[in-house]
Amino acid sequence: MRGPTNVEQHPVNVRVDRWRAGLPPDAWPDMLPASGEIWRRDVFAVADAYRAGDASPRQLLTAVLAWAYGPIGYGPWRTTRSLDADPDGKRLAYALEEMSAPDEAQLRSAYRRFLDPDQARLSWLGPGLFTKVLYFAGYRRGVGGVQPLILDRVVASGLPAEAGVARQSGWSSEEWLAYLRWAAEQSRVRGVEPDAVEMALPRGAQPGVERVEVGDEPDLPTLIGLVHQGT
Repeated sequence: MRGPTNVEQHPVNVRVDRWRAGLPPDAWPDMLPASGEIWRRDVFAVADAYRAGDASPRQLLTAVLAWAYGPIGYGPWRTTRSLDADPDGKRLAYALEEMSAPDEAQLRSAYRRFLDPDQARLSWLGPGLFTKVLYFAGYRRGVGGVQPLILDRVVASGLPAEAGVARQSGWSSEEWLAYLRWAAEQSRVRGVEPDAVEMALPRGAQPGVERVEVGDEPDLPTLIGLVHQGT
């Protein structure tokens, strides 16, 4: 199992009873904490179980979306709509089949599969959510280089122009890859994990990430330094 990140400050709080009651019976991964306090490391544990054949692609999707939606009331409903679009998990498995050690070509392919209705596109699962699935399914801690990372509106709003993301939603696979290359270079220069770069971006509240109040954001190098020190 991959180790936890050293920058995550808070778990996401999830109403487990509400989620389990609203989902298909096969979808909830029992390895998630019964307390409902879900950290990134807990979702990574489900991803590890998926790769070992001990969790289904539907359970991986549920773990990611529970962390992504957190206490938002419509999270279980939207997750169920996504699951209903892939009742046997084959579309998810197809999108994720090359994520064990992905290079840029495989990352591009997985991203495009999630956009294609004939391949792996699912209801209520746009780039802001399926990049979370790609992140948890494919991130390799301690390897460095270009790694799958989350790209949602919160992340996009904190990216500098040189990251290559021009829009606030509906990104192309090439925009995502440009951001991953930028984060890889920041990671190399600063000596931190690529996902530490993502977590250090200026933002408001987001699941699993320390809140940075609007108007209080340090510049990116300072944020990365704080993250690297675990403060």
